[in-house]
Amino acid sequence: MNKITNRQAICDVLLEKAKTDRDIVVTCSDSRGSGSLTPFFNQYPAQSVEVGIAEQDLVGISAGLASCGKKVFAASPASFLTTRSYEQCKVDVAYSNTNVTLIGISGGVSYGVLGMTHHSCQDFAAMSALTGMRVYNPSDRFQTAKLVEALLEDKNPAYIRVSRSATQDIYDENMEFTLDKANVLGKGKDVLLVACGEMVPYAKEAMETLNAKGISTGLIDMYCIKPFDVNTLVELAKNVKLVVSIEEHAPQGGLGSAVAQALSSNCPKRLVEKNLPDEHLIPGENTEMFAYYGLDAKGIVKTVEESL
Repeated sequence: MNKITNRQAICDVLLEKAKTDRDIVVTCSDSRGSGSLTPFFNQYPAQSVEVGIAEQDLVGISAGLASCGKKVFAASPASFLTTRSYEQCKVDVAYSNTNVTLIGISGGVSYGVLGMTHHSCQDFAAMSALTGMRVYNPSDRFQTAKLVEALLEDKNPAYIRVSRSATQDIYDENMEFTLDKANVLGKGKDVLLVACGEMVPYAKEAMETLNAKGISTGLIDMYCIKPFDVNTLVELAKNVKLVVSIEEHAPQGGLGSAVAQALSSNCPKRLVEKNLPDEHLIPGENTEMFAYYGLDAKGIVKTVEESL
């Protein structure tokens, strides 16, 4: 079982790239430990900035550094980064088009036992609504590493949500990766699953179970919430009976909404959205919450069978 988290994968890439690129800067809001970025701070103190528990300052300072030519990666818990500093994300990063990659650590219900104050189930919607902001939710350490490498090559704003725990490996270090193009993990004639982030391993297990039961099922890893890969979705959805979106997010404005918008305009299909309900969620370990709300493999299989 993989024990390397996606946040650690980000740090590993930045550590390697910073050997030859002194413009890489990491900023944190008292979150270097929870962001797995302590090794970067230790090795490159001159390229690290700790602002304390001040998310608005974090984003503003990061944008200022980027305006001076730095490639800034700003890490903070997703629940705070995308709410407390929303105006700074809007004006200083997105509107000003600064080279800042915002890293929302422990997104979704990673902080499950701490309750709704620490849940981040609105971040896809909030950040996608910002003109000029890209939104990504990679599924495993290898995809996360490829994503960070790609973002180091451009100068446009981006938001990455990563989970707290390690996820099952979906890919390997030789995976094919194209920025803003979804990964197809399977093709089917009956059902198409569309998932992102920590939901992808559950969706993959569900796909395998459904195929074994004779329900031909495909799967798209739609790590790119915005810009959304409409072409890949339409290509795989056009011949199936049912599309199911799976996400660790509220019903409004997330992956399911993007899938619905794309299908309604290009390829009308029956869509079932699997997400977290629009209510104050129960506290618990994230895996317990996934099972409770039907987002694990068993819940996905049940939804597909009942919907068909």
